[in-house]
Amino acid sequence: MTSLLSVPENITFEKAIALTQEIMSEMETDQLSETRIEALIGDLVKSKNGARGFFVGYLTDSRPLADNPSPSVFKALEAAPEIVVELLVKNLAMCSAMVVHHQENQDEEAANRSKTVRSRTTKLIKSLNIPSLSSNIQELYQATTTGQGNYKDFLKRWDYNTEQLKAIKEVIEPLLRVC
Repeated sequence: MTSLLSVPENITFEKAIALTQEIMSEMETDQLSETRIEALIGDLVKSKNGARGFFVGYLTDSRPLADNPSPSVFKALEAAPEIVVELLVKNLAMCSAMVVHHQENQDEEAANRSKTVRSRTTKLIKSLNIPSLSSNIQELYQATTTGQGNYKDFLKRWDYNTEQLKAIKEVIEPLLRVC
């Protein structure tokens, strides 16, 4: 059976999430070859909306596919380094901060979902071969520790509290040795 999935030009964020779910359903039932997975995800992550939608759909999915990404997923992400690096680094910060937020609100279920996203994001960061990923991780770390640098405005915009900044810093520290 040949997949009829394709990535429309100028895809919206919402459509990218829905398409990611369709891609994952076809991946789960072995309807897509590795080459086709790479092509579809590669087309998705070429645009900001497509990449944002992909990461939301992929990293939050309840199926275990994102826990052990296939080589084609890595290849597709490596083909759009600028967009992918920015989104992964910011996503790492956001899901780490959300774990704290949900725990402060005694919402353990939501905290666990954020932990899953954090784990999957960390795995992607460790596994991708994108040279600028390391420097961006270091820049995020600098912003959490000094309040300065390229990610200063991002952290300020989300108004993270001290505990959230600490959580972000703690998830980054092991990556500084790996990246």
